[in-house]
Amino acid sequence: MTALLEWIQSPAQLRKLSRDSLPGLANELRERLIQSVSQTGGHFSSNLGTVELTIALHYVFNTPEDRLIWDVGHQTYPHKMLTGRMDQMGTLRQKGGLSGFPRREESAYDAFGTAHSSTSISAALGMAMAAKQTGSQRKAVAIIGDGALTAGMAYEAMNNAGAADCDVLVILNDNDMSISPPVGALNQYLGELMSGRFYAEAKKIGEKFLKNAPPLFALARQLEQQTHNFIQPETIFEKLGFTYTGPIDGHDVNGMVDALQKLSQAKGPQFLHVVTRKGKGYAKAEADPINYHGPGKFDPAVGLTPATSSKLTFTQVFGQWLCDMAAKDPRLVGITPAMREGSGMVAFSQRFANRYHDVGIAEQHAVTFAAGMACEGLKPVVAIYSTFLQRAYDQLIHDVALQNLPVVFALDRAGLVGADGATHAGMFDIAFTRCIPNMSVACPADENECRQLLSTAYAQDHSVTVRYPRGAGVGAEVCKDLSCLPFGKGEIRRQGKGVAILSFGPLLYEALKMAEQIDATVVNMRWAKPLDLELLNEVAQTHERLVTLEDGTRKGGAGAAVLEALQDLGLAKPVLVIGFEDEFTEHGDPALLMQHYGLTAPGIHQRIETYWPDVQAAPTLRRVV
Repeated sequence: MTALLEWIQSPAQLRKLSRDSLPGLANELRERLIQSVSQTGGHFSSNLGTVELTIALHYVFNTPEDRLIWDVGHQTYPHKMLTGRMDQMGTLRQKGGLSGFPRREESAYDAFGTAHSSTSISAALGMAMAAKQTGSQRKAVAIIGDGALTAGMAYEAMNNAGAADCDVLVILNDNDMSISPPVGALNQYLGELMSGRFYAEAKKIGEKFLKNAPPLFALARQLEQQTHNFIQPETIFEKLGFTYTGPIDGHDVNGMVDALQKLSQAKGPQFLHVVTRKGKGYAKAEADPINYHGPGKFDPAVGLTPATSSKLTFTQVFGQWLCDMAAKDPRLVGITPAMREGSGMVAFSQRFANRYHDVGIAEQHAVTFAAGMACEGLKPVVAIYSTFLQRAYDQLIHDVALQNLPVVFALDRAGLVGADGATHAGMFDIAFTRCIPNMSVACPADENECRQLLSTAYAQDHSVTVRYPRGAGVGAEVCKDLSCLPFGKGEIRRQGKGVAILSFGPLLYEALKMAEQIDATVVNMRWAKPLDLELLNEVAQTHERLVTLEDGTRKGGAGAAVLEALQDLGLAKPVLVIGFEDEFTEHGDPALLMQHYGLTAPGIHQRIETYWPDVQAAPTLRRVV
């Protein structure tokens, strides 16, 4: 570790440095960041772009007393490194180690958790109003960027802040990117503001030369007054009640210190527009910020190398199915909220450009946009992470299900996601979708079933969610056709006796491994809604005990659906519900976490043995609370 970074253990020590030393510190911090993330994996290009901004913020503001709220929170690695966590960076996103996002319980410097986007201005405004009410001089700063300003919540907060009588600073980290390439009118608008900056610079140069020719200078001033409002109009941020400053160079650390020192003393809502480059300082990331957004481990001297796995990921299976179905049905349209790469839609966006819609980080809009298309006879497929569908729950109910519209929701990252932790885990989608009328829930066990159930979902005349995990499954061979599986029907995969395991999703294969040890029946349920009641009744009548297995929360999930159905059928059976408990999951390696939560074959066996020590003993009905 280099000299300045070795000395700095907290922002208080950073603030003792001379301003002349700050550019050198930025170089050290960026080099250390490259070394660290290349060894652990994690969000990379976005953090390279926030180095100087992070230094300037902690240099000017009295953190942690002054509150910094980062949005999206994956831009905070330099922040973590300067706030006493440098020695822990080797544990980043590993079980028991540092989170990849701000986490209040991790550090006093992490003022607010921001792993989802566009929440920082609301939180900062709340903190600013709290400071005013309590008579505190504490400052509140929202740093929003990496596409987060495209979501409506940011504008709801700015609308409120512009009319509020309090001091709050919003900093736009404008790197012209989110995770996927930037889209929409807002990105074009920010580009126009950049043009305004270049106009202002050109004006300064012009004045320098024209002052030597007074008549020409007077004419130029007259023309400038007539065209100024056309070239550089009042910004949208000023219309919302903010005082706008910028754009300024986000890699000029001392220039930012100057701007922040002035704004820290300003009254009322302030907006600072900072322009940065995603991947700054590492040429490969500057040239390809998308692939370097969240890489795994790599050699900085070599860069990223192609993955060598022979297995298709569930995401790739979805992407291939989407293209194949689009080729067959011209009504199909694909929609993503700024997750083209993550959701496997790159090929679709290239082959069917006029039917591909990236709406930006705007999940609420994405769902209602799909509903509007479905009203007009199109067949929308919304590719969205399970955790991000939570942000559009009202639209899911009111705009899609209530109107009984045929929208397919391809829910990637269902279940455990690993390194990104609780904020990105898809634990709740079975519970929050199966309770909605006019909505069905499919749980494919492997890659081939994923393709088939996507086709089944697409064939329905109502909304269906198809949930599948991150990464690859067991490596099942995927069919090439667009065949469907029977709607709402499961299958018995292993016939045993005594105990029947009802599996929902990819844990089927762990159940099959374990079943040999106790000669259990294994049922691939496939659908959390509708349940295959005929199959459930048959299995319940012919077995003494039932186990339900799912990679989601037990509370209100598929196991709860089985308990409800048994009650409706008038069957009293002992049921062990296995899934994630009523807690948020940790971050770390997925395989290790599945072991930790007892969702591997040995873990499932142990839980059954613990609950029923003697499989021949008379069972008692478990009360699930």
